[in-house]
Amino acid sequence: MSLFRSRHVSMATLRNSFDRRSLVVGGIQGGIGVLLASRLGYLAIAQNEKYKLESESNRVNLSLIPPRRGWILDRHGSPLASNRADFRVDVIPDRMTDEAQTIGELSRLLQLTPVDIQDLKDKLEKSHGFAPVEVKTGLDWDRFAAVSVRLPDLPGVVTQRGFSRFYPTGPSVGHLVGYVGAASAEEYEKEKDPLLVTPGYKVGKDGLEKIFEKEVRGYPGARRVEVTAGGRVVRDLETREDIPGKPIKLTIDGPLQDYASRRIGLESGAVVAMDCHTGDVLAMASMPSYDPNSFSDGIGRIEWKMLADDDHVPLRNKVLRGLYPPGSTVKPMVALSFLEAGLHPEESVFCGGGLRVGNRVFHCWNRRGHGMVNMSKGIYQSCDVYFYHFAQRIGMDPIAAMARRLGLGQEFELPVVGQSYGTVPDPAWKKRKYDRDWAIYDTVNATIGQGYFLVNPLQQAVMASRIASGRKLMPRMLHSDHPPQAQSLGIPQEHLDLIHKAMSDVVNGPGTAHKAALPMKDILLAGKTGTAQVVGLNIGNGKGGLWKHRDHGHFICFAPADKPRYAVAALVEHGGGSGAAYPIARDVMTYLFDPGKAVEVLHDYEKQWGGTAQQRLDAKYRAYSAAYGGGAPAAPSDANVQAADQAPNPNQPILHDAQTPPPEPVALPPTPPNTEAAAPAINIAPPAGAD
Repeated sequence: MSLFRSRHVSMATLRNSFDRRSLVVGGIQGGIGVLLASRLGYLAIAQNEKYKLESESNRVNLSLIPPRRGWILDRHGSPLASNRADFRVDVIPDRMTDEAQTIGELSRLLQLTPVDIQDLKDKLEKSHGFAPVEVKTGLDWDRFAAVSVRLPDLPGVVTQRGFSRFYPTGPSVGHLVGYVGAASAEEYEKEKDPLLVTPGYKVGKDGLEKIFEKEVRGYPGARRVEVTAGGRVVRDLETREDIPGKPIKLTIDGPLQDYASRRIGLESGAVVAMDCHTGDVLAMASMPSYDPNSFSDGIGRIEWKMLADDDHVPLRNKVLRGLYPPGSTVKPMVALSFLEAGLHPEESVFCGGGLRVGNRVFHCWNRRGHGMVNMSKGIYQSCDVYFYHFAQRIGMDPIAAMARRLGLGQEFELPVVGQSYGTVPDPAWKKRKYDRDWAIYDTVNATIGQGYFLVNPLQQAVMASRIASGRKLMPRMLHSDHPPQAQSLGIPQEHLDLIHKAMSDVVNGPGTAHKAALPMKDILLAGKTGTAQVVGLNIGNGKGGLWKHRDHGHFICFAPADKPRYAVAALVEHGGGSGAAYPIARDVMTYLFDPGKAVEVLHDYEKQWGGTAQQRLDAKYRAYSAAYGGGAPAAPSDANVQAADQAPNPNQPILHDAQTPPPEPVALPPTPPNTEAAAPAINIAPPAGAD
């Protein structure tokens, strides 16, 4: 007998079981139907806009149109930075399927050189996949069209017709205006603006381009086109034009800026010109410089090699970042402090070629001495002994106070990336900086612009303009039809008149810089030379030898001497003395009164120098390209390039026993014709060129 009985199944049992199963399956099917209906309802109603937009995006392609940057204009409304129509080709790394094949095809179509190809590979290595990388700009129509018709076979390649930044005077405005370039990943992460990764769009990287980025950026346009599934354009649907950025008008005189930059020539130096009525900065030239047009396309290997090899540091803005001992250009300022402290201008000291201070002898530049020297003679013949002697009586504090009053050691409110404001030394500063007491020799050194004294060329131009005007002029770079009225410095006019006359005698009387006279008889130039030692006399005499051991040359001036309108400061790094600086300042001042005469002189110089600054840069590029090709080292990132300008100057040696170096020989004034009754003429000028 079986232990398990088989279950009896009847027709009624089968019918009841089927009904229960049908109910369960039907319930499940109904639930699924409700879920599907709910989902369809959700997609059709709640998600209607989303999928309608996605559907539309499959049919319609929306792209941003980069806005045209606002122009940067000079005081006359002429462009220092403008835009020009451009055909360009970019690649977006994330969208490329075969990088090597794409680069090869583009090099064939665009006729890229080996250097261009290597630069492109460098950019792709450093790029972030979403950001466009420029391949070539400034294309002619044939090459642009050759790439455009092959776009379906070149994924990741983008052609664009638009506008690119253009700097008409090239390197003349490199440090002043700056340059533009593709946005970095850090800049995109900061703003999250899709415009920053739009092919062809550039942002300000340095100078005014960076400072006024928001003002000159503008607002992008947009273009809607209907496309096929393969991306082929069917028709244009709608285009919204971009809104250009706002123009920026400067106080800079464009032609003067170009002239000053070119006039520096082969030297490493700076020139600043100011309006003595308003404080307007008319020129701010630092050379050598770079071509911002080239930087806008990205810095290639050859350009970087050129910049890195140049010991004149073309990436440094010497006007704002360069710091130098001012040399004897501070003597008019020191004389004003003497007058304010009560020293009578006719009080004199005998100069026999040097003065003992403690256990040291501080020499005058003229080892034979100047004889009896009063204040005026101390300035126009730059007698060091005069200033050594009376600085000990007056002390350093009044001298330092006058220096700051005239603009030295100041940081000015200007639209610039940064300034190095230098040092006006005094006892409190030395105690704070070095925890050491001030010594007499510190005063003696400072009174001839050596020792701890450091200034930049902008500060020297401000000092010259304030001495010329007697007012607290503040340098300004943004143009205004109603400039603010500068306050008086509170310096008595008779003090200023005495200094003006002595500075005029530097050039037009028995002074040290006769070659600085303007080639116009009716306009007299007032100025002051300055030569600053870089190394001790035990290393070199400052005139020859290694370039980095030569003295710096300075010259400050204003004109007309009787009614000052313009002030100029010129610096030549390692020029061997002031003889390298005052011809530049003279010619820049000549341009302000007679441009034709100044340009004629410049053209003669440029024939000897090998052309304009732009032509010399182009020739240098060709030479480096031929010598190095793609073997030159790759350029660093933008941050490293900017750091080259912002890095501090190499430490200037503190020369505690500095003295004004020997003078430069210059032409003496012509001797009057002899007459029978005339005694032999006595020329009281030194073997001129002294500081």
